[in-house]
Amino acid sequence: MAVTERRAGSIDVESVRADFPILGRTPHGKKLVYLDSANTSQKPRQVIDTVSEYYREHNANLYRAVYELAEEATAMFETARLKLAAFIGAPDPTTVVFNRGTTESINLVANGWGRRFLKEGDEVLLTDMEHHSNIVPWQLVANATGAVLRYLPLTEEGSLDLTNLESLITERTKVLAVTGQSNVLGTLPPLKELASAAHAVGAVVVVDGAQLVPHNPVDVVDLGIDFLTISGHKMLGPTASGGLYGRRELLDAMDPFLGGGEMIMEVFPDHSTYKEPPHKFEAGTMNIAQEIGLAAAIDYLESLGMDAVREHEKQLTAYAIGRLEDAGAVVHGPKDVEVRGGAVSFWYRDIHPHDLAQVLDQEGVCVRASHHCAQILMRHLGVPATTRASFYVYNTTEDVDALVDALARAEAVFA
Repeated sequence: MAVTERRAGSIDVESVRADFPILGRTPHGKKLVYLDSANTSQKPRQVIDTVSEYYREHNANLYRAVYELAEEATAMFETARLKLAAFIGAPDPTTVVFNRGTTESINLVANGWGRRFLKEGDEVLLTDMEHHSNIVPWQLVANATGAVLRYLPLTEEGSLDLTNLESLITERTKVLAVTGQSNVLGTLPPLKELASAAHAVGAVVVVDGAQLVPHNPVDVVDLGIDFLTISGHKMLGPTASGGLYGRRELLDAMDPFLGGGEMIMEVFPDHSTYKEPPHKFEAGTMNIAQEIGLAAAIDYLESLGMDAVREHEKQLTAYAIGRLEDAGAVVHGPKDVEVRGGAVSFWYRDIHPHDLAQVLDQEGVCVRASHHCAQILMRHLGVPATTRASFYVYNTTEDVDALVDALARAEAVFA
């Protein structure tokens, strides 16, 4: 395939691929075709080198000492906070709390805000396509407070069914918790419309940004959302990097999620006082190298341009959906790439996804076969699991072709 064909969007994919050492691997003697970025993304050399340099030259704990290494580490960590805030359009970096990512962030909101402010009869509105990380924390808080969970349904094509939105968002609704981009269907909910409807009844809007932030330009002010979660490992950053954006007045009102060192002002025998956000929510030794590595990932993405990242994935996703359907696969989720992202879930012939993924692995093709931590959605689709191919900045149409060729191999194996 000609190089010009591999410049999807305005990204020079050949140059990008050269930055990812792992793409040189040859599993089972085959070229590595990595199509599982919705699970975790690969890391460019720039991120790997940044983490390594931190440990080689700057390793120290934050805030707790005045010697040069500690001051360097603290400055690098806080610079990472500035970069993440700017990346998502947060005007105040103190509204960005660092933690391990989306799961911890949603638990932080559910416990720090939900347990304090929800009461019996209040409603938390979710959707049928949420990841378990945006369901289970709310179930736990509902059980503790007497709040009730309700769910927005889906249309047949896999978009949110907003036909009865006014009857579902009422004065009893206190939280709307919704994915920014489905990890199974790729669906992009209309966040501004949902946030406007929720705010009209005084509800707080929590967006699971695990799949949204790595692949789309995001501005929390423009979207009008109250909380946004970020998973760094899905956006070229290290594992256990990421955090939570929250409107300052909400963070001020919330209880701490974890107690320990650094988040306190003073400790007395029977009570303690706490620092202001974000430090109120950053107890103990933080994931310092990981967040510094995330800053390098942000630099990398910004060098490509998030508009270009989005356009690249739209082209790849359209190509993949067409090729998969031509091959006989049933693709779940919207077909219009303007309203979906690059996580493409499908069912191929009558081959169980787990069996299919094992054969694809032998061909060097990495996909995920699972319920994708979305069992409610799987029941809606009427399947036990799906095979999912998910794309990012280093993928090409050639990777899609390799996937389809491997499907033919699987069909021959199970014939």
